Amino acid sequence: MIDLYYWTTPNGHKITIFLEEAGLPYRVIPVNIGKGEQFDPEFLRIAPNNRIPAIVDTDPGDGGAGIPIFESGAILVYLAAKTGRFMPRDTRAWVDVMQWLMWQMGGLGPMAGQNHHFSQYAPEKLPYAIDRYVKETNRLYGVLNRRLADREFVAGEYSIADMASYPWVVLYARQGQDIEEFPHLKRWFETIRARPAVVRAYDVAKGINTKPTVDDEAKKVLFGQTAGVVK
Repeated sequence: MIDLYYWTTPNGHKITIFLEEAGLPYRVIPVNIGKGEQFDPEFLRIAPNNRIPAIVDTDPGDGGAGIPIFESGAILVYLAAKTGRFMPRDTRAWVDVMQWLMWQMGGLGPMAGQNHHFSQYAPEKLPYAIDRYVKETNRLYGVLNRRLADREFVAGEYSIADMASYPWVVLYARQGQDIEEFPHLKRWFETIRARPAVVRAYDVAKGINTKPTVDDEAKKVLFGQTAGVVK
């Protein structure tokens, strides 16, 4: 059984997509980040960076104690290794998936996240910051669009690289992007959106939270944190 510590964010969706695709049994443990539940000591023992998602594999297969894992990319790699799915064994194909997973973790996710912050949530609208992150998001969409020009999925076969990137493209309108400008990305996006497991994963989210995560009270919890919150 996989215990999934989860909230309805793009990084949270990555893991429910994998679990639904692989058919792994899992239990969702909601962590309402707008209310500060990510700072609970029990959660910090699993996820010391106080961010969702995190998992505990209660049956890791070696007869030992459950394995806690934080960081969405690390979770995807672990689950792919555990199941033998959505991650190729051939060295060259493995490298292809890993580099695009890291591209999402280090590029698309953080840049789109800053885009959301400055355009949607910042109390002061800073034109330079908004322009900088909207343009960088646009550049990254262009990179992905070019990559998808001659292949169905990011690394050829459907993989954890697609599961990692897709949830960050779902919010393209909020990121100031016109998906019609990226025909190959749009085709990929619509293909993944129609997958039954992806539909089920987003249905899980609807059963947990249908309200905006970032209201005025949540902003006080989510933004401006210092080391004091993890001491």
